[in-house]
Amino acid sequence: MRGAASIGGALVASWVAALLMLPSPAQAGRSCEPLKLTAATVQAGLDLALKTSQQLDASGARVVVLARAGRNLEKYGLRYSHLGLAYKTEAGPWRVVHKLNECGQAVASIYRQGLADFFLDDLWRHEAAWVVPSAAVQAQLRLLIDSPPLVTRLHAQPYSLVSYAWGDKYQQSNQWAIETLAMAMEPGTITSRQQAQAWLQSSGYAPTVLTLRPLTRLGGRMTAANIAFDDHPNSKRFSDQIETVTVDSVFSWMTAAGLGAAPVTLTP
Repeated sequence: MRGAASIGGALVASWVAALLMLPSPAQAGRSCEPLKLTAATVQAGLDLALKTSQQLDASGARVVVLARAGRNLEKYGLRYSHLGLAYKTEAGPWRVVHKLNECGQAVASIYRQGLADFFLDDLWRHEAAWVVPSAAVQAQLRLLIDSPPLVTRLHAQPYSLVSYAWGDKYQQSNQWAIETLAMAMEPGTITSRQQAQAWLQSSGYAPTVLTLRPLTRLGGRMTAANIAFDDHPNSKRFSDQIETVTVDSVFSWMTAAGLGAAPVTLTP
């Protein structure tokens, strides 16, 4: 599923037939409804993966912070829902290491996928965005990415889609990525989530504050196992202020902190 060239309609149709027979156990940045893939959806995902790969190659980067738009978050003023750490392999293709929620459950795991897998999904909008970190940040991140024990060191299995940015009871996908970035910046010094979060605070990171009314919170908690609010401080939760890590906030912070260039957007 990591083709580097366009594919014909017949082949796409055969892939669709095979994909529709497969379960979709791990998801992030989109809803957990059953996938309804079509040939057009598959082609759009593959085209986005190919064009992203070509532009990443042209950038000269070896590691980027890559995002997709899996959910419609426009009512919260957000454009992207999920990010991962994308890296250029020695063999040539780009791959992404990211955290995915086990759909319908309150747990998640770390996965490595190709760009096609990353974008071959029921996306809200077929659009990619990324930040190219500075050369120094790329080098530090690559050391972690190439080491499975290091890249998963700060991973916490308990998952909530809106986990508290400064808490450690749960950990959502974007939170794992930014905490891992923090650990990369202080190798050997940061060994816990609390230390990573302290570094992020001292470096000026500010999470997104979502305004979620009580009925919204109650509905989310009762209908989805992967949504919880009990890790948020009462003073914030009961004033409807939910602080969580979003792609948009990570991108803005990286640019402002001098950790990376301005975000690049790709819409095929």
